[in-house]
Amino acid sequence: MENNMNIPENKPERKKVIFSGIQPTSGAFTLGNYLGAVKNWGLLQDEYNCAYCIVNQHAITVRQDPKELKSNTLSAYALMLACGIDPKKSIAFIQSHVSTHAELAWVLNCYTQFGELSRMTQFKDINAGLFTYPSLMAADILLYQTDLVPVGIDQKQHLELSRDIAVRFNGLYGNTFRIPDAYIPKTSAKIMSLADPTKKMSKSDENVKATVFLLDSKDSIIKKFKSAVTDSEMEVVYREGKDGINNLMSIYSAITKKSYEEIQREFEGKGYGDFKTAVGETVAEELRPIREEYDRLMADKAYLESCYRDGAQKARTISQRTLDKVYKKIGFLPASL
Repeated sequence: MENNMNIPENKPERKKVIFSGIQPTSGAFTLGNYLGAVKNWGLLQDEYNCAYCIVNQHAITVRQDPKELKSNTLSAYALMLACGIDPKKSIAFIQSHVSTHAELAWVLNCYTQFGELSRMTQFKDINAGLFTYPSLMAADILLYQTDLVPVGIDQKQHLELSRDIAVRFNGLYGNTFRIPDAYIPKTSAKIMSLADPTKKMSKSDENVKATVFLLDSKDSIIKKFKSAVTDSEMEVVYREGKDGINNLMSIYSAITKKSYEEIQREFEGKGYGDFKTAVGETVAEELRPIREEYDRLMADKAYLESCYRDGAQKARTISQRTLDKVYKKIGFLPASL
């Protein structure tokens, strides 16, 4: 007997959504930003639906010079693309271009406890924006029904608050937000200061020798690594108590994909000078195509503008669906009756 049942074809599995953002501060991205996060962003584009954002609304929680902020925002956007973000594969946009972020942040402020925000900051003299920025961060993430957020171990607290807010809202109004999980890349590296390897590399470090920026020249990069703090020993080996060498080995390993054992064998019998020079030259060569692509993009402002406008339109379309759902849930009248 003929089988007339309509058997549905196997539907392709939904791609999970990844969201991440970076601030447009002066100097743009550091080597730590790149190896710890941004380098992985480009690698995720084929496997996930990715949204990457220059979070310039977060930047104004501390006072900014308007001209510098504008310049830094465009520079950071160009550098994000130069690092491998393809605006045809991912949504690459600027936060202030998508009004839904600020709109949802206000709603989430009203569902976030004062005590929760107090635990997120250790500053004494802060403005309201800095105090409530975790709500804006939650809005950034939840607007896109995000599944995964690339975070370092030291950033998990911020994601936990976003999850708490989403769970609380869903508990009150029914399923509204997808609950995001942390995505910790297997290949990420925690990069420490070259001047003080017990603390993270930071773009705000006053010591110019401490931080490598992606747009540093080759000579500057090699010079910084040659002056990197190590120890009084002369053995290139990864072990406790050798913070400076451990940091350099982590950087070298992240770029060359060599294990610590392979690195140890490569530099066996050689001094720290040879090792530091090799790391500097390797980093400089890794960053060379990024600097070249950045220069090319910055010379074509019309293309950059077309990319961030298109990215904003895509982001606005997707995020508006979530905001409309939220507004309906909490009882806001629709704009058109």
